[in-house]
Amino acid sequence: MMMGKEKLLTPRDVAGILGCSPDRVIQLARNGQIRVADSGRFWRFRHTDIMEYRERVSGSSDD
Repeated sequence: MMMGKEKLLTPRDVAGILGCSPDRVIQLARNGQIRVADSGRFWRFRHTDIMEYRERVSGSSDD
């Protein structure tokens, strides 16, 4: 597990990791499928949360 501050990702960063659009990333976050790290003015995500999400959905067939 990573200790200290983890760099937060933008929706565009996450979209590049997941292979989708930034709008889709925000939709997933609004639906509670992706954990949001910073609920301030801008959407921000932790890399570890995104990798956990990717791992979860890689086993499902509803993609």
